Amino acid sequence: MTKNIYMGMSADLVHPGHINMINNASSLGDLTIGLLTDRAIASYKRLPMMSYEQRKQVIECIKGVARVVPQESLDYEDNLRAYKPDVVVHGDDWKTGVQQKTREKVISILSEWGGELVEFPYTQGISSTKLHAAQKEIGITPDIRLNTLKRLLDNKPLVKVMEAHNGLSGLVVEHAEVKKDGASLQFDAMWGSSLTESTVKGKPDIELVDISSRINTINEIFEVTTKPFIFDGDTGGKIEHFVYTVRSLERHGVSAVVIEDKVGLKKNSLFGNEVKQEQADPDDFADKIRAGKRAQVTENFMVVARIESLILEKGVDDAIMRAKKYLEAGADGILIHSRLKQPDEVFEFCRQYNALPMTKPLFAVPSSYNQTHEDELRDNGVRVVIYANHLLRAAYPSMMGVAETILDNGRSYEVDKDCMPIKAVLDLIPGTR
Repeated sequence: MTKNIYMGMSADLVHPGHINMINNASSLGDLTIGLLTDRAIASYKRLPMMSYEQRKQVIECIKGVARVVPQESLDYEDNLRAYKPDVVVHGDDWKTGVQQKTREKVISILSEWGGELVEFPYTQGISSTKLHAAQKEIGITPDIRLNTLKRLLDNKPLVKVMEAHNGLSGLVVEHAEVKKDGASLQFDAMWGSSLTESTVKGKPDIELVDISSRINTINEIFEVTTKPFIFDGDTGGKIEHFVYTVRSLERHGVSAVVIEDKVGLKKNSLFGNEVKQEQADPDDFADKIRAGKRAQVTENFMVVARIESLILEKGVDDAIMRAKKYLEAGADGILIHSRLKQPDEVFEFCRQYNALPMTKPLFAVPSSYNQTHEDELRDNGVRVVIYANHLLRAAYPSMMGVAETILDNGRSYEVDKDCMPIKAVLDLIPGTR
């Protein structure tokens, strides 16, 4: 009697090691591949380049694979109980470390019907990490980058976004990673802040840097990164101008533009009513959203409406009224902003917003209420959290401190501890050597 074999895979990049494992597994019987869904993979590391359906199509074509089924989590239990395999096949690398408990659970469940775990050694000389690094060096196309934000929203409970204002800061967002509880914590996307881009050019944040200059910055960032990009579009300008902005951003592979409902000379929102700021008529702003949506070519480009009612102390009711109008106009998301130190009014907005009959992803920028943890934002319905200016704010004090220390000491020896070694600088960018 032919045995039923089960093997879990993610298979974003299929390499000879995968083929060897499939050959070994299929030699034991009728092989079912439990292919991890995008959501399952995104729960512990970066979203795969290929979607579940694309990966499924590839695996189904490999000799020895009888069928491919979705595995919705890293935990095997649901699929094991559904398919009751005689044998589960896995590499021998999970006997220790973070997957050890998962292995023990698989053995325990299989014992309920006399199943067994068979472990094969991994193929030597094959490194998925190196293959992914090589793929990053090649880069991605604009359409793949553009589509990734919506895939993230479909597969992650919270999308984490960090600002990038040039190629170097883009590399920081691309590569920053923390290993924690068996998961790889990374930023999912980049934020193109008008504040940080103006500041890095030594200019005021009043929409002085034009769209052509900002597109050049995007191109610099895109040359060295692969993650999706959300563009801070300030007020969006005149409707006629916004239409061209949308087309330019979409053509380059930007995933979304965020525009705020203010008119007149742009002033930074964190000034609030300390400076003259005028909120747009909600119907006029809704017309701008409609024009932007009509201008886009693909379905995956997003126009996000940023509501300034809390910034200008008009209250949650006004913000909710505007959210309804902007959603009806076709906004793909709502960004609620506040300059208070506590998140209470933001969370009250979230509560009322989540009760609306129609909603889209909710964005938040917790610059002022920065003691609030991501878990709290997620639990209140926020889907995208943006760290809007932190890399630039970190860079300037560091550079000033180094400059002053050199002046004070008449040499650079004292700042060595605060600087990257020259060798590390040379190794930072591929192709420098």
